[in-house]
Amino acid sequence: MASRAKQRVLLGCALLCAAALPCADSSRLSAAESQAQPSVAAANFPIASAARLAGDGKQTRFILDLDQTVSFRAVTLADPYRVVVDVPQLNFQLPAGTGTGRGLVKAFRYGLVMPGGSRIVFDLTGPAKIASSYVLEAANGQPARLVLELEEVDRAAFAPSVASENRPELRPAIATAAPATVPATAEAAQQKVDDRPVVVIDPGHGGIDNGTQSSGESEKNLVLAFGRALRDRLEKTGKYRVVMTRDDDTFIPLNDRVKVARNLKAALFVSIHADALPKAEGDAQGATIYTLSDKASDAEAQRLADAENRADAIAGFNLAEEPTDVADILIDLTQRETRTFSSRFARLLMGEMKSSVRMHKHPLKSAGFRVLKAPDVPSVLVEIGYVSNKGDLEHLVSEGWRSRAVGSMAQAIDAFLAKRMATAGAGPAN
Repeated sequence: MASRAKQRVLLGCALLCAAALPCADSSRLSAAESQAQPSVAAANFPIASAARLAGDGKQTRFILDLDQTVSFRAVTLADPYRVVVDVPQLNFQLPAGTGTGRGLVKAFRYGLVMPGGSRIVFDLTGPAKIASSYVLEAANGQPARLVLELEEVDRAAFAPSVASENRPELRPAIATAAPATVPATAEAAQQKVDDRPVVVIDPGHGGIDNGTQSSGESEKNLVLAFGRALRDRLEKTGKYRVVMTRDDDTFIPLNDRVKVARNLKAALFVSIHADALPKAEGDAQGATIYTLSDKASDAEAQRLADAENRADAIAGFNLAEEPTDVADILIDLTQRETRTFSSRFARLLMGEMKSSVRMHKHPLKSAGFRVLKAPDVPSVLVEIGYVSNKGDLEHLVSEGWRSRAVGSMAQAIDAFLAKRMATAGAGPAN
């Protein structure tokens, strides 16, 4: 116990040092922010009813029909070339299939990126500049419109939009405050601090990032339903404090998902996903449990990790270039122990799930998932099935299957944390 306490002191010092470093990608992140953060309490969000592109590979215009005017911010980004438009939260009522590209735009996507804020991201065919952008008020029977006009430029002339230094960073959609302390009032002072182990459930994707899609089903919705069911099952036991990284259709940056677990000193972090395999790679089925590794266990694990690690870029910004923690040597002491616990839980989880859920032929894998990189929180990523497989998709939308899968996962969490609690003594299993 003494050696573990010493490791934590060293880790704390190391992370304080790391926190003092500037983020290498902060200007790009800030550039993709909207200045205003409208309240999510607004009863009626502006409605976007239609979106279309016109033009060619030299000049392309985007038009978004709205039921009222809105403020917006549009910026260009590189690596890859994109245009990001931030607006107050919109109620997107666009026809199915909206997002097909034309001219300078390969494709575009849209959705909630934080409470009170929506985003439209355009993937470009090459470098371009925003020649003009404006909002038209409703007139002559025509709706209000947001208009964006793009012009082709050569690579030498392209310059990403520069953000002002005082722009706020993207705020996480979930409060990442430390666990609650005893209130100061005399009456409440008699209450005990909630020292139950914290379990963080992380439904993947959300908001502007749909994840994989098949037969009208989106990964972000399937895993959110699963995460909520798992939360409810765990909360009924009364043994744990259960926190969701997202409980609605909101985009959460990968690093913010990790911060939720770290700031709450979580005993366990479980990320829930549902993969899809490209048709060229054949058909796969069953649940797979991933742990963190610098070297992927196989090509499929590497492909999946690469795809999941691009989630922030899908939403219009990319944090892949941010610096790693400085004190790698100090952190390594804790990280080795954490990876051991993660692997132990993965094996427990596989043992429980295989009795009630169809598992992948190679159910335990590892790869460099960014969302699993908390150095002091045991973490796993569970692909509960393949939405590209007909049988798996039938299970994923079935409440009966979900109940069985959630039950086996809850049993594994019970077994894992009971042992950690016994090992750690009377305190939280951290």
